[in-house]
Amino acid sequence: MWKQLKRKPLGLLGAGIIGVVIFTAIFANWLAPYDPYKIDLKTRLKPPSLQHLFGTDKLGRDILSRVIYGTRISLQISSIVVALAFPIGTIIGAFAGFTGSLADEIIMRITDVFLSIPGLVLAMAIAAALGPSIQNVILALAVVWWTWYARLSRSSVLQAKEFEYVEAAKAIGNSNMRLIFRHILPNCLAPVMVNATLDFGFVTLSAAGLSFIGLGAQPPSAEWGAMLSQSREILREAWWATMFPGFAILFTVLGFNLLGDALRDIFDPRLKE
Repeated sequence: MWKQLKRKPLGLLGAGIIGVVIFTAIFANWLAPYDPYKIDLKTRLKPPSLQHLFGTDKLGRDILSRVIYGTRISLQISSIVVALAFPIGTIIGAFAGFTGSLADEIIMRITDVFLSIPGLVLAMAIAAALGPSIQNVILALAVVWWTWYARLSRSSVLQAKEFEYVEAAKAIGNSNMRLIFRHILPNCLAPVMVNATLDFGFVTLSAAGLSFIGLGAQPPSAEWGAMLSQSREILREAWWATMFPGFAILFTVLGFNLLGDALRDIFDPRLKE
């Protein structure tokens, strides 16, 4: 896979961006030049300079430090959401596709109910009902996101369970659980993993959107969406307060999308040259 990825410049660019994001999140304590939560009204609304590379916000907090710490928060949210939705949706979809009949119909109709409602709207409703916090945003997005994995996993399992190696494993007495987890799922994970890579970017964007409207991270959190929300009142006089958090979201989502597209091309033989 690495040899094929090296042939895709945009995929390498995406991997490089993600590498920078992960490095920044891990070493945020050492990379941030200032305390991201320290208020200094004497330096409020300072434009970008050598002292404050990204300028300061309306409370005098260093925006570069807050963007760096926001990387950790945003990456944690997307990682936890995907870590919850990926296995739950994949296992449910695999069970539905393998068993078929009534169980498949019930599971897929429940999935259709979730998919019939726009994901972000449903996440907004759940987050609003639970109350504004990062934990509730994670739960709301995980509830929304599992359905896509269930659909994708089910379609892959429906194809894989008809292959000869599965019939052979069944003929020698393998249990249904072993057939699913040992023989079928490992050969169906490629498209699901590609979807998970893309979802890191989508979850980051959705979490920022929920924080922007006040349903996610709350002040004084350095989460990117919350930073944009807090800075929209001073957009005309302090453009830097919104530009740099916005670019952080842009490049993070772009990195995951570029890498996800490259992995999709690698794993899908129909898209190879």
